[in-house]
Amino acid sequence: MSRLDFDQVSVRFGAGRHALTAVDRVSLTVPSGQIVGLVGESGSGKSTLARAAVGLVKPQSGRVLLDGRAVPTSGRRPLQMVFQDPNSSLDPRMTVGESVRELLPPDLPSGQRWPEVRRLLELVHLDPARARAYPAQLSGGQRQRVALARALAGRPQVVIADEITSSLDVSIQGAVLNLVRELQVELGLSILFISHNLAVVRYVASSVAVMYQGRLVEVGPSATVLTEPDHPYTRRLVAAIPAGPGSGPPAPAAGARSAGERSDPVDPSDPCPVHPLAKESP
Repeated sequence: MSRLDFDQVSVRFGAGRHALTAVDRVSLTVPSGQIVGLVGESGSGKSTLARAAVGLVKPQSGRVLLDGRAVPTSGRRPLQMVFQDPNSSLDPRMTVGESVRELLPPDLPSGQRWPEVRRLLELVHLDPARARAYPAQLSGGQRQRVALARALAGRPQVVIADEITSSLDVSIQGAVLNLVRELQVELGLSILFISHNLAVVRYVASSVAVMYQGRLVEVGPSATVLTEPDHPYTRRLVAAIPAGPGSGPPAPAAGARSAGERSDPVDPSDPCPVHPLAKESP
């Protein structure tokens, strides 16, 4: 179990007056052995923050720390990421077993590698016989389980799950969420669970961080943030959770931006990432 810290991390794309600040001085901690939910609408910067953690994008400033030290950029990766679309991490030309085996530690003896593949498939509730199958022969939910097994093969200290249920049927989402909770308890993993769906985050995470246009606007225990939200943007997200079957999000007030509508991130006349909602504060 390890602690993941984002210390004043900023990520920008482009240059000059049209540069886009995707992540703006974000500080966030994923405590050892806990699940932290990171929520926000599309374009809020949550996936960019995750990619900065695993080295897929380079922060312009700030640090990503694992147990107080910089995350290694070479050798065995102590952070593993599971993506929204499992096809992005599964080679269609490789069998399931080969894809999982590829991520096993190189020092694992050859005689233990296939038994370990079978163990990992069983851990994510897949029949080990599926090791001979190709990704195209599996359902979306099964492919996401393979992606989880592949991430676990690297024996990570922290797992980052980026919208891993959003592309799945509702009937499958619950099973994958239960699996995430089970794996966290059984393996003692630290998990950053990213989603735009507050109901999903409420189910799996002990604490919640809310991002809006690149900045964290609220952080706290799930029970507090989702029942007594402090920030107006969080209140909008909570209000948009369907109350029951057939329920939908409330219509926005006349003239107001919806929770997912962003102010212009490169327009100097619109400098504050939360000002469209500030007028709603009590």
